[in-house]
Amino acid sequence: MQNLQHILNNIKAPSTEHAKAAEVYLDGLTKPVGSLGKLEEIYYRLCSIQSSQKLKLDKKVVIIMCSDNGVCDEGISECPQEVTATVTYNFTRGITGINRMSHFCHSDIYIVDIGVKGKLEHPLIAQKKVRESTGNMTKEVAMTRSEVIQAIEVGIEAVKEHVEKGYEIFGTGEMGIGNTTTSSAVLSVLLDQEIEEVVGKGAGAKEETFKRKVEAIKSAIHLHNPNKEDVIDVLSKVGGLDLAGLCGVYLGASYYQKPVVIDGFIAAVAALCAYRLNPLVGEYLFPSHLSEEKGMHLVMDELKLKPYFELGMRLGEGTGCPITFQLMDMAHSVLTTMGTFEEANIEKEDYMDVWK
Repeated sequence: MQNLQHILNNIKAPSTEHAKAAEVYLDGLTKPVGSLGKLEEIYYRLCSIQSSQKLKLDKKVVIIMCSDNGVCDEGISECPQEVTATVTYNFTRGITGINRMSHFCHSDIYIVDIGVKGKLEHPLIAQKKVRESTGNMTKEVAMTRSEVIQAIEVGIEAVKEHVEKGYEIFGTGEMGIGNTTTSSAVLSVLLDQEIEEVVGKGAGAKEETFKRKVEAIKSAIHLHNPNKEDVIDVLSKVGGLDLAGLCGVYLGASYYQKPVVIDGFIAAVAALCAYRLNPLVGEYLFPSHLSEEKGMHLVMDELKLKPYFELGMRLGEGTGCPITFQLMDMAHSVLTTMGTFEEANIEKEDYMDVWK
């Protein structure tokens, strides 16, 4: 597998030259300058990342990291832990939300068992288990530092394998009962925020369950005192294998200079972990929707991103990614087929600097 430190040391910034060339091209199209807003931003960012105005967007994949979380022992979810394995298997059946959205958008999924309890033997599930579930973070560390690094490297390797198969656009998804608890704990530490400011009700926790969730996070942070300046330490003490794996996906995509889309809250916290390990990761991140989870605003602000959609979604699985994939396709299609001012018989000077 790819060595984490090598990846961190060799992430490069996208091409500013191609970004500027794309902006000049966009400003010459028959429209007020900048009037297609985020569509224009998406287009020139993609040109910058791919170092070309002839974009390759055909092959897209959402990498779904699946794992269990030991903190479920504290009764922090309405769902039994066995649901993680059930849904992970259901991804292979084509019946879940991410399956149907990916089918509609002509994109693919890649299912990774990075830490599900029990055996999941299926040809469509990549067997990359670091361990069976994390430890119960209210009583012990979630995992060791070496297990965090191993999980991150699983994510990096997943990107590498798909780059070698010709994939150009990546998305991030997850499945793991209890992972809004671990994500909230990680976010609380990294941003030095009170638990109540970041934790939400996840898949729909009732009031008593929600109180147990908050107390579990407080207890774990108090017990382990994770170092907010050390992402690996934070993930080791209060994180999840899915978070670490997705962190690796973001790092891998940045290393291979591929755009990568963030789904919801859990995927966003993983993106923040990658960003803290190397800020250049931020140049490759694209948002999707504004998750209903309470801490989502804080993560997006920290990443300097604004979600493209607010749809009341909180499913996870990577379901926000295919929507952004389609937005990318639209931006590319529209902006490479529009006419120029000259073709439209309009004086460019009448429109320049109207919006910029």
